[in-house]
Amino acid sequence: MKNQSIKKNLDWTCILIYSALVIMGWLNIYSSSLSSIEDTYQKQLIFIILTIPLIFILLAIDGKFYEKYASIIFAVSLLSLAGLFLFGKTIAGQRCWYAIGSFTLQPSEFAKAATSLALAKFLSDSQINLKEVNRQIQALAIVFLPVLLILPQPDPGSALIYSIFIIVLYREGLPSWYVWTGFITILLFVLTLVLQPQYVILLALVVILIVYFKSRLGDRNIVLSSILFVLISGFVLSVNYVFQNVFKQHHRDRFNILLGKTVDLKGIGYNTNQSEIAIGSGGWLGRGFLEGTQTKGGFVPEQHTDYIFTTVGEEWGFAGSFVVIALFVGLFLRVIYLAERQKTKFSRVYGYCVAGILFTHFFVNIAMVVGVFPTIGVPLPFFSYGGSGLWGFTILLFIFLKMDANKVNEW
Repeated sequence: MKNQSIKKNLDWTCILIYSALVIMGWLNIYSSSLSSIEDTYQKQLIFIILTIPLIFILLAIDGKFYEKYASIIFAVSLLSLAGLFLFGKTIAGQRCWYAIGSFTLQPSEFAKAATSLALAKFLSDSQINLKEVNRQIQALAIVFLPVLLILPQPDPGSALIYSIFIIVLYREGLPSWYVWTGFITILLFVLTLVLQPQYVILLALVVILIVYFKSRLGDRNIVLSSILFVLISGFVLSVNYVFQNVFKQHHRDRFNILLGKTVDLKGIGYNTNQSEIAIGSGGWLGRGFLEGTQTKGGFVPEQHTDYIFTTVGEEWGFAGSFVVIALFVGLFLRVIYLAERQKTKFSRVYGYCVAGILFTHFFVNIAMVVGVFPTIGVPLPFFSYGGSGLWGFTILLFIFLKMDANKVNEW
């Protein structure tokens, strides 16, 4: 069994989808770069070529290596994030990169794989029970340590991606109230920005009373319900203060535009407006490769990075966009399928982390581009320009493919 060929055991469905996304991504970067004086498509091609030996290295390493040294990999990742505060290069107000000659590396892109390995290592311990509070604290610490180092850079987009780990933890036994608390907190925050605080508090009171009286007599707890109401009221009353004093002005502007409270098509809302125009102009079949007027005219800022999907929409139309989305969905479902058939808890948990991270990047980026989510700088996997992003996602995926190929040797 141990001598079976890695080539034979690799999941070629995932590899083919990955290859298709990388190639299509480069074609769109090429198209969006023609209106720019920067040679981004040439640099991206170099990144893609360098990805090939990276994949061979990842597949050559023994699958057990990633489990054995997961904690060390995570520690190194945290040090690389912390080192940015001393040695990082600031670009557009963010201290997120290490400069290596004319190239830059963004450690937060690699930290996602490291955190996934650390979380999988922790949860694979047979003594771990996420019903215990101390275990919950330990698991959440693994997730939030990198977040605490990424947020001050500031890089809220990368930090947001780590929220998906809560779903992975829930899959492995974390009490459901964590998920519900997060969802309700976000809902209350948005409602308070749209409505007056007193109306949100009144709505919360009505919901609590309905739940209270619909519960069985023995399950009713007036003290717990009262405490919940007080906590919700306190949170709602604090939202405006947090929004005005903690959020930066450009964050407030993006939320106000998203919620329809402000119209600024020439300022902070310019990117989103232009991206919607570009995607809408593509119609059913698109304008054709290299024929997009918005793309050729350079009307969409950062089109080769966060807004790369606008090129797909304009030049390939609804049909091309559907193909790209179908490939991404196919990759997510395939990774989840592979995760479910793993023989070890470590590789299964890691597989779910991979699927979750890729899906969150995909969902947030597309939602951002079409104007249903604030612009926060989340790249589209395998499409957006950048060596760190491409290598980070490649490492994330191919470590799992190595684990999956190695499962024939696990009992």
